[in-house]
Amino acid sequence: MANNYEHKNCNGDNHNHKFTGIKHSKESSLALAFWLNLFFSIVELIGGILTNSTAIIADAFHDFMDAGAIGLAILLENVSDKKRTAKFSYGYKRFFLLAALGLSIFLLAGSVTMVFAAYNSFLNPKEIHSVGMLWLAVLGLAVNGFAFLRIKNDGGHYHQGHSHGGHNHNSQSIMLHLFEDVLGWAVVLIGAAIIHFTGWNWIDGFLTIAIALYIGFNASKNLINTLKVMLQSVPENVNLSQLETDLHQIEGITNIHDVHVWSLDGSYNVGSLHAVVNNATGKTEQDILNKIIKLMGKHRIQHPTVQIETNFNSCQLKHC
Repeated sequence: MANNYEHKNCNGDNHNHKFTGIKHSKESSLALAFWLNLFFSIVELIGGILTNSTAIIADAFHDFMDAGAIGLAILLENVSDKKRTAKFSYGYKRFFLLAALGLSIFLLAGSVTMVFAAYNSFLNPKEIHSVGMLWLAVLGLAVNGFAFLRIKNDGGHYHQGHSHGGHNHNSQSIMLHLFEDVLGWAVVLIGAAIIHFTGWNWIDGFLTIAIALYIGFNASKNLINTLKVMLQSVPENVNLSQLETDLHQIEGITNIHDVHVWSLDGSYNVGSLHAVVNNATGKTEQDILNKIIKLMGKHRIQHPTVQIETNFNSCQLKHC
């Protein structure tokens, strides 16, 4: 005998959408970040050429790639909201991962470009116009800081195990872009001041390499985490062994097997398992099922599927 439980709200079906305003707010924040990055990358490029700053020119290309990546993220975010179909039975939530993957690759490509630009600045040193560089850094801090805080504050919240517009891998990648830009401009601001008072123009190339290494390191981490989700690794916020231990504590359960936990998009977790029950305990299968579902929810599994069995040896999936 098998009882299966499926969470209704995988795609928001049968759910009161009182959080629609949060979604629209986040979309407008993403659009704002896109236009700010696109416009400011042009300003950076012109300013970098006028100030002879390799760091600013490199960051102009970086911001331009940011804008393209955020535009892609907006497109895929809209696609991911589509409901389940006969072809995509879980819906389109995993399309978030494509955007996160693209954003991480863009970051890595940008960091490599910046290293090459810095190397060239050492080979062909130029006098840096530190005052113009300093004002561009102040403007960069203001623009990117505003965009970062806007997206961060519109990230939604977590409610009863559900992610309502929260920060998934996609929005985390975008926030990583903008936060790194804020830190980068803070460093450029300090570097511009050092160049202005000391005349050490080589600081510009050094800053470029430092920023590139920092961005590359964090982008690599985000890329690895995204690939883990795509490969259906057990989510980091789920302790699988502890889950199985807690499940065995439920009265009436004699065996738990074929346990699988993975994430759709890095925030919405899916889990399935087989539970062998002993009817002699007096507990009904429905009572045991309800306890299993409740326990899985405590372990941050929002979409549980449970198969109840009465004979362990009859299951062909016990060693899967």
